Amino acid sequence: MGTKKYLIIVGDGMGDYPLEELGGRTPLEVAKTPAIDRLASWGKMGLVVTIPEGMPPGSDVANMSLLGCDPRGVLTGRGPLEAAAMGIRLAEGEVAFRCNLVTLEKRSEDEQIMADYSAGHIPTREAHEIIKDLQKATEGLPLRLYPGVSYRHVLIWENGEDRLDTTPPHDIIGKVITPYRAVYEKHGVLRSFIERAEMLLKDNPVNEKRLLEGKAPANSVWPWGQGKAPRIRTIQDRCGLSGRMISAVDLLKGIGTLMGFDVPLIPGATGYLDTNYEGKVSAAIEGLEQFDLVYIHIEAPDETSHEGDLRKKIMAIEQLDARVVLPLLGYLENKEWDTNILIVTDHLTPIRVRTHVADPVPYLKVNLRNLFGERPMGFGKFCEGNAKLQQGNTSIPYGWELFEIFTGCGS
Repeated sequence: MGTKKYLIIVGDGMGDYPLEELGGRTPLEVAKTPAIDRLASWGKMGLVVTIPEGMPPGSDVANMSLLGCDPRGVLTGRGPLEAAAMGIRLAEGEVAFRCNLVTLEKRSEDEQIMADYSAGHIPTREAHEIIKDLQKATEGLPLRLYPGVSYRHVLIWENGEDRLDTTPPHDIIGKVITPYRAVYEKHGVLRSFIERAEMLLKDNPVNEKRLLEGKAPANSVWPWGQGKAPRIRTIQDRCGLSGRMISAVDLLKGIGTLMGFDVPLIPGATGYLDTNYEGKVSAAIEGLEQFDLVYIHIEAPDETSHEGDLRKKIMAIEQLDARVVLPLLGYLENKEWDTNILIVTDHLTPIRVRTHVADPVPYLKVNLRNLFGERPMGFGKFCEGNAKLQQGNTSIPYGWELFEIFTGCGS
């Protein structure tokens, strides 16, 4: 049979709803994806539930599910996963928050709206300059602030409160922030940090430069996704597999770290359309040579969905096909491995709502040996409609069940 290899390619937020401006089709249906569609002709499509009922439809829940782990039993919050990616070991009682650099905009004297959850996708270099300045805002408080990638950073609260009703900033784009910010007003530590941060950001030279260039300033911070250290079994312990996680974002790197994956740093990986696709592919090829399973996460479809930019979302899907799937297929077709590929979107991020939803998502799984079969199965386009059609009346699996089917590994 040869050496078994498993390759999982995740287009974050790639799934969507039919859109009137696309003639009732989805971005996946419209996007030119010849490499993925070639796989779809010989593979098996279907739907999978990545968000268990009652859990928030986030990438933390969805990707843990797709990696064979029932998030209901282990997930404590998004912040601890991102802290793990940075090598931060949480002590007893410490609470980790994701801390976004955001752009708030005055609507009236008393009202502000969430204008941009990412401060205009601020470059990492500029963000690090800002975070260095903002670390002054933690002085005298039981807080530590760590720089991450672009707008994504981590705030640690010693002996902090983790049962807070915080809201992801990408869920309230264009909304008045007052009701969502009330949670911080109840806790003096967080309130003081945010107030100090906003004072520092008013005079920050990076923001002054961004304003002159017509770019969104990072004029506030938004802590959310808090939690204490989770207890997650490694993939080696669960399945006897070795693995490599490839992603630009600390959330996925943290999941990979806690699950015992090799997590390389990819220079130039931004989590957006300008990411280093070639670097990710090189890391995947190297990973396939060394490990049993490689997990590639592409963030750009999700980011462009949050922006509500249909043209960019289609571009992100097409780039995933042309710059990730196509070169990997070219490499794999020369290998004598028993290679299984899973292409999936972790959750839907519909353009018209600009945030995550918990609907079942499409997946495509194929054994590369089937590409040399006599004839295709007849579903030549990977999209939501064809996945539903091929699923038929069979029950829809959870993500961890799909992982078990895909790898033959239990949770």
